[in-house]
Amino acid sequence: MYERRKVFKIALAAGGAVGLVACSGEEVSGSGAPDAQPPKAEITAEPAVDAAEVSVTAPVTVTVAEGSFTEVTLTNSEGGEVRGELNAEKNTWTSAESLGYGQTYTYAAKATGTDGKPVEFTGSFGTLQPAAVIRATLNPIDNAEVGVGMPISVKFDAAVSDRAAAQRALTVETSKEVEGSWAWLSDRQVDWRPREYWPANTEVNVTAKLYGVHYGGGNYGKADVTTKFTIGRNQVVKIHTPDHVMRVYRDGAEHASYPCSNGKDADPNLNTPNGTVIVMTREPTSIFDNERYGYTDVKKKWCCRISNHGEYIHENEENRANIGKKNTSHGCVNLFEKDAKAYFDSALIGDPVEVTGAKADFPTTSAVMDWLLDWETWKSKSAL
Repeated sequence: MYERRKVFKIALAAGGAVGLVACSGEEVSGSGAPDAQPPKAEITAEPAVDAAEVSVTAPVTVTVAEGSFTEVTLTNSEGGEVRGELNAEKNTWTSAESLGYGQTYTYAAKATGTDGKPVEFTGSFGTLQPAAVIRATLNPIDNAEVGVGMPISVKFDAAVSDRAAAQRALTVETSKEVEGSWAWLSDRQVDWRPREYWPANTEVNVTAKLYGVHYGGGNYGKADVTTKFTIGRNQVVKIHTPDHVMRVYRDGAEHASYPCSNGKDADPNLNTPNGTVIVMTREPTSIFDNERYGYTDVKKKWCCRISNHGEYIHENEENRANIGKKNTSHGCVNLFEKDAKAYFDSALIGDPVEVTGAKADFPTTSAVMDWLLDWETWKSKSAL
């Protein structure tokens, strides 16, 4: 809490005796000068001089009553000046940038009162010192073009205990009207997704004003982060595993279809699970290892990861005999090489992949499980 404000004025000292007025109305002179009046101007500041643990984001103001400023500076511990602006009346100076953690700031102000007398003001205050500062990152990155299922993800380097405080610092602006909500998937990650898939060609601006936000336990945000990205065309993959066909839809109409072999039907552990996931990565080549099932260092082409549970859409010419006929993979969607290349070239990170017909469901332990939750469950994970 700030201390009481201290008001600094320069008072002119009165010297000698004060003149007296006799009963007759005649002035009786003393030996000194006439009484000097103090200046009218008064300078105050917020935060007050000697305040401690001051917020680094609240604006600093220096104000003069009955006068106007001729000079105002606020300097940090290293002597660097803090940017600020005077109002049109030149009676209020307001800082125009955030302060630093654990710094001492010093005021120096001069003003002239309405009586023409000068006044000066000096003093200092200290800003809060966090127990720790926590970095945050935003995804998608700047200028990315992503699919209509892409969530916005804020990830923190350490646990956030005051989730509401962090969430209040997050804003999403869209060029088209979109209903959406934040949901905390862990104490280090909060995602925003629309209720339905994004409208195609939506422009999205995300601002995370996290610098100075108290996450609890004396931990504070390290820096503000922002991103601007674009939603691309509407493309959705639909796979009904018993059909052995992967269908690609554009704007709701079938755009392409490819014969496929999915996860083994008889073993739920090897199914291509039910649920809506997204394309997480596009990898021209990938190495697959699963010692449990007897293979390591298997190289495949045109790979689109759809979960971190192990599922991909990829080329598998070694399984050519079963593609389009039988489900024999260990959970991936196997395509002929030419089809895998065609799909790979058409895909964007964030394209939805909807799987039905399997015995097992996608686990919600995947890194991107946003679309595996219904809307009411998703909203219930908001901290606000």
